[in-house]
Amino acid sequence: MAAAFDASSPLAPSGNLRRRRRVDHAMRASATFAALLAVGVLVLVIVGVAKNGASAISLDFFTKAPPIAFGATGGGILPEIVGTLIIVALGTAFALPIGVAVAIYETEFARPRIAYPIRLALDLVNGLPSIVVGVFVYGLLVLNSGQKAYAASIALAIIMLPLIARATQEVLRLVPQSQRDAASALGISRWRTTFGIVLPACLPGILTGTVLAVARAAGETAPLLLLSSFYNPNAPVTFNVFGGAMPNIPMEIFTESQATAPADHTRAWGSALVLITMILIVSLFARWALARTRRRMYR
Repeated sequence: MAAAFDASSPLAPSGNLRRRRRVDHAMRASATFAALLAVGVLVLVIVGVAKNGASAISLDFFTKAPPIAFGATGGGILPEIVGTLIIVALGTAFALPIGVAVAIYETEFARPRIAYPIRLALDLVNGLPSIVVGVFVYGLLVLNSGQKAYAASIALAIIMLPLIARATQEVLRLVPQSQRDAASALGISRWRTTFGIVLPACLPGILTGTVLAVARAAGETAPLLLLSSFYNPNAPVTFNVFGGAMPNIPMEIFTESQATAPADHTRAWGSALVLITMILIVSLFARWALARTRRRMYR
């Protein structure tokens, strides 16, 4: 006669269950430690930069050009701020339409055997070191004609393009398939459904991906070192991206940090603080926009 089944026996702790609990607690503790370590490093960087650069922040720092002589006190980074905004904005104008178009084709129109190589290519471009992108653009546009601000924008656009495309792909996949099916049932063509129904629902998410890409590209120094580093920091602020190299904050940080005078180091720390603050503001805005997009998608 078979023994009676004890319903509580599977719930009784055993050696295997205790081992799994120990492993679970260890993995949770290690993950928590890694997260705290990452946050701690970020806090140390921000506090260190703020401590060393706060003394340089003033109204003149945002409204004047750097001093002519190395080691001189005073001055600001107005040309570098304007130049950075122009270079990054032009790079965004290059990368945004191409990245969105690639994402729409891969998600909405491409067959699986074509979509996979596109995703792989985007991941490979995203993994390229920025110096490699800078060398490529240097050989293509700068080698025989001299440094130009638009060349730096193209390099930043190459860096931003896979980030924008991948973010757009993920947001497009959040749009319910029922919306596409309803549009097809009404006789609306595929391209009109994509551009009239799917894409408008994704605009906040596309904006979020673009903002994150801008935050990534704004601090790149290696491409700018090759493509937009030989400039006169005291020249009048210009918007001509084809006239030559343009001042920018990453190169200002690099140049001032190589000097020997304490005043130059102070300006480098102040420039770094301004750049970090800009990137933090952009990142926080992107996180807010992403959270808002997800709430709208799931309603």
